[in-house]
Amino acid sequence: MDYRKEKGINMMQFNRRDFIRGSALAAASLVAGGCETTGAAGRYPAVTRTVAPRFRKPGEKLNIGVVGVGGKGWSDWMPMFKNGENIVALCDVDRNPINKALAELEKAGVKPSQVKCYSDFRKMLDECKNLDAVTVSTPDHMHAPAAIRAMKQGCHVFVQKPLVRTIWEARYFEKVAKSCGVVTQMGNQGSANNGLRRNAELLQAGVLGDVTEVHVWTNRPIWPQGIGRPEGSDPIPETLDWDSYLGTAPVRPFKAGVYHTFKWRGFFDFGTGAFGDMACHTMNLPFRGLRLGAVESAECIQIEGKNNETYPNKSIVRLTYAARGRLPRVTLYWYDGNLKPSAEIMPKVVATLGQVPNTGCLIMGSKGMVCSTNDYGADGYIAFNDEAKMKSMSKHEALTEAVIPAKFRPNTNGHYLEFVNACKGQDVCFSDVDHSVPMLESMLVGCVAQQVPGKLKWDSRKQEFANNAAANALVKPHIRPGWEF
Repeated sequence: MDYRKEKGINMMQFNRRDFIRGSALAAASLVAGGCETTGAAGRYPAVTRTVAPRFRKPGEKLNIGVVGVGGKGWSDWMPMFKNGENIVALCDVDRNPINKALAELEKAGVKPSQVKCYSDFRKMLDECKNLDAVTVSTPDHMHAPAAIRAMKQGCHVFVQKPLVRTIWEARYFEKVAKSCGVVTQMGNQGSANNGLRRNAELLQAGVLGDVTEVHVWTNRPIWPQGIGRPEGSDPIPETLDWDSYLGTAPVRPFKAGVYHTFKWRGFFDFGTGAFGDMACHTMNLPFRGLRLGAVESAECIQIEGKNNETYPNKSIVRLTYAARGRLPRVTLYWYDGNLKPSAEIMPKVVATLGQVPNTGCLIMGSKGMVCSTNDYGADGYIAFNDEAKMKSMSKHEALTEAVIPAKFRPNTNGHYLEFVNACKGQDVCFSDVDHSVPMLESMLVGCVAQQVPGKLKWDSRKQEFANNAAANALVKPHIRPGWEF
């Protein structure tokens, strides 16, 4: 069955037509769909497709290239390999995870000579013309360069969250994806959880009435933030291609134990901090369930550890979203660094769980409140106004499918195979650009607010901040010569 042609199975409920109701984001979609912006970010390059997207038939194997082999990358490509897909190219700036991957592939009967290996994805894409799809699991600043180059060559892309590092890259990513007609999936794996999908559709059904306030919090960062750049330099390990690691970023000396591996997330040049890392998970439920569109303003109202090199140790960011038709304006508060909303605003949560969870989200409406107690929105507790304690949303008698029929298609294969099957015309990705880019844009506006003080007014149509030149300077990334995309 071709899910791209089949009607009546509700596989596209979370596309732009479903959740974008506000005029601001509708206007922004014109930019993403091909109109060029003249805002602070400058014009988006024209996209000319020279290679048709490579869709396989059911039963055929995908030829997959892997950019970022170790760490999270390992858990991205391995399920695809175990599903029987061909891993034909491995690219990592560090040779060690490549060697580990080759050993694992050999155990499964794949000869190392059958897999091409690289430290520079540009060379991989230039030489490997048989790729159907590419996974990108690098530091954030290299997501867009690798994925956009791959899409222009007709490859479908699975890209780790937060998809890209800057606002300009997000809308350019979307433009390229739509122009090239490829499948995309952002790696916020909680999107595949049927609990998240059900909770989102219950919110869309209006069980909370008018929702005007949302709180989202995380215990991250668990990596260094609030620090300056280390002094001095260390010898570059023989196994590390430091120039390829830097990629688009400005040149800086290698320092052992500082950037590679994992500790890059807090640095402006490489990552998006706790906000960019975790909000793709924790904001997923309210963004989908409330049909949030373009963010209108962002302000960092509390901050600890502010500096010019990394994201802060702790922060609270206030985002505002416009009304969406009959849906009212929403104020969303983001907390990181183990900051949490006050227990005083959620007495029913504390009465039920004994404390404010270490991570989660609180959605407050005129008829009650919902609290998710993990990063993914799959679990959820609800209390209507006349109820003293929270009940599981999956067990509440007012929320059964007999009362509120299921709307969204269930996932039976997981996040990674959803992508694989979409590349074979058998499914549609739940976290494709239609969903991931609008949510990501509001998150990245929040990341700018962590760097620039004051209330920032965001114009999604023009892709610029209406009132702050310093903020506008952060919309587009630094791109080192030779790494253009």
